[in-house]
Amino acid sequence: MLVPIVPTGAVLKESPPATVAAVESSEADGRTIERDGHAVTVTNADKVYFPGSGATKGDLVDFYVAVEGPLMAAVGGRPALMQRFPNGVKGKSFFQKRVPDSHPDWLDTAVVSTPNGTESDALVLTDLAHVVWAVNLGCIGFHLWPAMATDVEVSDQLRIDLDPSPGVDFDDIRWTAHQVKAFLDELGIAVHVKTTGNRGLHLYSLLEPRWTAYDVRAAAVALARELERRHPDRITAQWWKEERGARVFIDFNQNAPHKTVFGPWSVRPRVGGQVSTPIAWDEVDGVDPDQLTMDVVAAKVAAEGDPWAAMYDAPQSIAPLLAMSEADMAAGLMDAPWPPVYPKMPNEPPRVAPSRAKRDP
Repeated sequence: MLVPIVPTGAVLKESPPATVAAVESSEADGRTIERDGHAVTVTNADKVYFPGSGATKGDLVDFYVAVEGPLMAAVGGRPALMQRFPNGVKGKSFFQKRVPDSHPDWLDTAVVSTPNGTESDALVLTDLAHVVWAVNLGCIGFHLWPAMATDVEVSDQLRIDLDPSPGVDFDDIRWTAHQVKAFLDELGIAVHVKTTGNRGLHLYSLLEPRWTAYDVRAAAVALARELERRHPDRITAQWWKEERGARVFIDFNQNAPHKTVFGPWSVRPRVGGQVSTPIAWDEVDGVDPDQLTMDVVAAKVAAEGDPWAAMYDAPQSIAPLLAMSEADMAAGLMDAPWPPVYPKMPNEPPRVAPSRAKRDP
């Protein structure tokens, strides 16, 4: 377990410092990392977490230290869902939204809720000490809320999830990402891109903090529908898999309330330790997500810096997308289907796959 050496009162921060001097000292079974007066000791640092590369728990900590600046710019101050792998990525895992009762006094938390209203105290990634505390418990990467801990009801990120599916390969994902960017460029909405750490791409726009998740989801639905209208043979907004065909689905429901998404700079629980890596747009056509492992990404950041740096100084407006959503509703379109864990929503179509829907006699 982690040992808090210098506990202090917790203070939530919207943007942690870009660089903070580290205190790292050898321990009998690991090392101690200190940030802002909070020290955590990493135990069993030599345990192999990633059998494909032989990388250890200590190597995982080293990676997060190496990318601290870009990491904290992207995740600092956000609540996180932990997926814990105490024995590495080949062992059993479990999700943990609520921090353990035995957590140190300085640990920042925020009250978050599920679609059914269940509340819990989630970890807030205030600084690197909070990240390392979670890593020591076996958390490899972080699933993040699209909100700051200071106001979890306000969504400040538009997230566009593009994943391969039957008949759709990564080249299709690349092409679709460029179409999304071109469309948002028309609307004056800046968007940035990252690998998912697996087979797809995530596109992010940092938003002005003035919309709810319901608003942001409505904007994402409008975006998906407009891109389907423009490219009906290659892009789809259809929620039901049986209606998608060999087209790229733009998953608008990743923006639904209380929905977490795997975070930027987070390491995936894959045997090679691939990273969900922010990249520049001119890298999209040549990127191979499988090659973006911890060592490669740490070296890339050291050489090139943060490709998302400009995003944090220029939050965007989704007003143009919301106007398109209103126009769709005025034209008679219904809301898009919601995932089954959510209550039935106003103006939502029947929540049943078309092939199973009852037919009128």
